[in-house]
Amino acid sequence: MLPKDLIKKIKKLEIVTRRLVNEQLAGQYHSVFRGRGMDFDEVRPYQPGDDIRRIDWNVSARTGEVHVKHFVEERELTVFLLVDASASLNFGSLTQRKRDTAAEIGALLAFSAIKNNDRVGLLMFTDEVELIVPPKKGRKHVMRIISELLRYKPSGAGTNLTEALDTLGRITRRKSVVFVMSDFIGEDYERGLRVMSRRHDVIPVIIVDPMEEKLPDMGVCTFEDPETGDLLVVDTSSRSVRATYQERAAALKSRRETTLRRSNIDFISIYTHQPYLQPLIRYFKLRASRY
Repeated sequence: MLPKDLIKKIKKLEIVTRRLVNEQLAGQYHSVFRGRGMDFDEVRPYQPGDDIRRIDWNVSARTGEVHVKHFVEERELTVFLLVDASASLNFGSLTQRKRDTAAEIGALLAFSAIKNNDRVGLLMFTDEVELIVPPKKGRKHVMRIISELLRYKPSGAGTNLTEALDTLGRITRRKSVVFVMSDFIGEDYERGLRVMSRRHDVIPVIIVDPMEEKLPDMGVCTFEDPETGDLLVVDTSSRSVRATYQERAAALKSRRETTLRRSNIDFISIYTHQPYLQPLIRYFKLRASRY
């Protein structure tokens, strides 16, 4: 039995994300992820605007009326959410943790998938693969995914994105849409992303806390690395310390984005203190414009 506060949180997240999907995101999602092809549906009388290349001349000659072949999209896709559950995702300096933001985006994408009759699965990882939920359809299945995103307690603390990508590559044979939600702080994932993108549609979703890019003046503080436990005392009132911090953060961001672009992979950057719907819509519109 789930705790009452968790049930309340799950239901609230469902209400919010389903409304966003129904009102704003579902059409964008559908226009980008079009399915695997077209299946023949029926032959019907010609209507103004129909493609003349689809005229069925045999039926038209037999009936004395122009008929066209009608096709429907073979819609079903497999969508996988690859979600970083390492300790660094527990960080949050303002409104919420990076993990909470990842959970909300995961719920939004999961509901978008089933809204379009696609299957959705979940893989959560740290320095090892922690949890795999095989892809299925339906609201009940999405509710399970949301529950895992909100309550799962990982056994590991570190990050090994390459191992997660390799595992998904072994268990997923059909082409899938793979959303990778992580802070991408590590630097050992380029090979894994490149290999995965050869077969699947890989979309990194970079979750960023604003303090990771700019350090505020908070006086003398003790910082702890959430993945290693190492402690560091920092005088944040020093302008030179803050400037050095910002320079290093900018260099890390540049390396990360260069790595993804070098692999020819588009990505979405989401900040924990800002609304995440518009960055998703902008990404979908950009992708749709390329078709």
